[in-house]
Amino acid sequence: MAREGKKPHSKSKHKGIQIWKKYKEGKIQGKWCPRCGVGTILAEHGNRLTCGHCHYSEIKIEKK
Repeated sequence: MAREGKKPHSKSKHKGIQIWKKYKEGKIQGKWCPRCGVGTILAEHGNRLTCGHCHYSEIKIEKK
């Protein structure tokens, strides 16, 4: 029994996970991971692209 003022723990393991997909004209925008293959999109950060599954990263080079 939960004490007064405390919430019981959630039994859902994936409650906080959200999936973000970028679609444009019916197609997914982004670069696929070369290690994981099709189905895993690289996350875009300020200066790099990173795979959350295998931790592969590419550095973005700014052209002047």
